[in-house]
Amino acid sequence: MKIDAHQHFWSVARNDYGWLTPDLAAIYRDFLPHDLSPMLEQAGIGGTVLVQAAPTVAETEYMLSLADQAAFIKGVVGWVDFEASASPAQIAALAQHPALVGLRPMIQDIEDPDWMLGDALTPAFAALQSHDLTFDALTLPQHLGPLRQLLARHKNMRVVIDHGSKPLIRDGVIESWAEDMAALSRDTDAFCKLSGLVTEAASDWQIDDLRPYVQHLLDTFGPSRLIWGSDWPVCTLASSYERWLETTEALLSALTQSERDAILGGNAARAYNLRT
Repeated sequence: MKIDAHQHFWSVARNDYGWLTPDLAAIYRDFLPHDLSPMLEQAGIGGTVLVQAAPTVAETEYMLSLADQAAFIKGVVGWVDFEASASPAQIAALAQHPALVGLRPMIQDIEDPDWMLGDALTPAFAALQSHDLTFDALTLPQHLGPLRQLLARHKNMRVVIDHGSKPLIRDGVIESWAEDMAALSRDTDAFCKLSGLVTEAASDWQIDDLRPYVQHLLDTFGPSRLIWGSDWPVCTLASSYERWLETTEALLSALTQSERDAILGGNAARAYNLRT
């Protein structure tokens, strides 16, 4: 099964998406399962992982309700406040829903790059692991050092790094990011998402702008630990769904069919224990 391992839904009226403002006119509206379903069908994609877009438990519960309605949602990556004393109990309660496969604090929006290393978060990480959930690391390049330290503490935690940790494609910066990603791939068992790259590139991006970054991820994490996702509808700020998928297929064209199948679905099923 082909799997889009990173997509979002939202209803603007819910009013807990602090980053979603009217100046993002192209995506400042509701995006719901009936909007995505035709694109999945056209692309031959049989399932998705629905990922949080708001730092509230209420949004996680909303996404789980959507998973009850849309059979193509094979897993939900939700949110809890990892610093809260109630987080282990919240994780236990949310994990009762079979669609919950992971949790994602919005690290990219937290000023302190060492936030994830705080002692107050340890009970939440322990609860995440005890309920067999995956940790989605929404990081930027400056977080990669602390992330490596975190994963050294929690060696048995399943981890997916979102969006290749958002390299600075627009500025053509690669060296320090490349070194940190190589170290993470070498020293940990983390997966990495091949997603969210087009919105890190210039508005007139071409495939060759993305190629060195994607090739580095292939060279380090390899076809067995890369996971494709669309980041729809955020990706529509820079690309159509179809163009990003076609770009991915072109960038992976030198791989074997089994390697492409792994990136486009098999690895997501393993990383999230999906109910395919």
